[in-house]
Amino acid sequence: MAEDAILGYLATHEEIPDSEQFATQHALQHSEVVNVIKSLHGFRYIDAQDIKRETGVLTDEGKKYAADGSPEVQLFLAVPPEGSISKDELQKKLDPSVFKIGCSQAGKNKWVEMGKQVSRKVQHVEDKVKDLLIRVQSGQAIGKEDINSLKARKLIVAQTWKGYSVRKGPNYAPKRKKVATDLTRENLQRGDWKELEFKEYNFNAKGPPAESGHLHPLLKVKQQLKNIFLQLGFEEMPTNNFVESSFWNFDALFQPQQHPARDSHDTFFLEAPSTTRELPEDYVELVKRVHESGGYGSRGYMYDWKREEANKNLLRTHTTAVSTRMLYALAKV
Repeated sequence: MAEDAILGYLATHEEIPDSEQFATQHALQHSEVVNVIKSLHGFRYIDAQDIKRETGVLTDEGKKYAADGSPEVQLFLAVPPEGSISKDELQKKLDPSVFKIGCSQAGKNKWVEMGKQVSRKVQHVEDKVKDLLIRVQSGQAIGKEDINSLKARKLIVAQTWKGYSVRKGPNYAPKRKKVATDLTRENLQRGDWKELEFKEYNFNAKGPPAESGHLHPLLKVKQQLKNIFLQLGFEEMPTNNFVESSFWNFDALFQPQQHPARDSHDTFFLEAPSTTRELPEDYVELVKRVHESGGYGSRGYMYDWKREEANKNLLRTHTTAVSTRMLYALAKV
């Protein structure tokens, strides 16, 4: 409906100067008109130019004052026309925020005499603030000074309105011609493919992003726990040395060299490089002595410990091998 209205209007008029006024005149929703304008502009049926206007919108406080009156007027009306009223009694008659703002504004306007007793200094006042708020609410224009005053009191906020002015485009037609998106078998059989107008394709447009994998729930929990310990001040040990020597993997943990776990069917030994390049000789000698004859309360295994067995490289079988290296390094600090 909006599309027919826009194209039909341009058939007899040079321009639609304001999309909002056009929508109001034709009993249409402005959002619907905007969507149609964008679509027609994309197919060059029309040329559309942006229009921007700054309008004022009432805040919640502004809406309250538009309905009930400004705080200064509410306070003024609460003061008896003749005589006076104590400040405490006046405060009981008004909302706390209305009383506080009303005292400030009414005193500033010299409407009342403020003291322990409050009395009127004038007999009649006009609620200019309420009138301005109602005008803003109804979409009427007000002066720049009044706008700034209402903004300063946070009774209105600026809102940018966006619309369009519209003229005929290079492909203008009174009615949009439906374009075909596919050449079908039926088109070829009937021969009507010759009269079809096909939609232009944007070969540079990006397709939908490919779906990728996600972390396993156990990995997510592991990462969360890791982050907790890191935030507590712990540091993560380097676990990226996946190739380890038998010395750090087994001997430093005092696993005997004849243990079944060190057999080739339980452990993957490397062919190249088959042995480690270096080991801390002082610590190797200490580990050798404890294996053979014991120490630190242990009797040892009482066998001949072989250095060539400790030198063998393997795929690390557990992360405790990392702990042995770290404890040695920390002990040397």
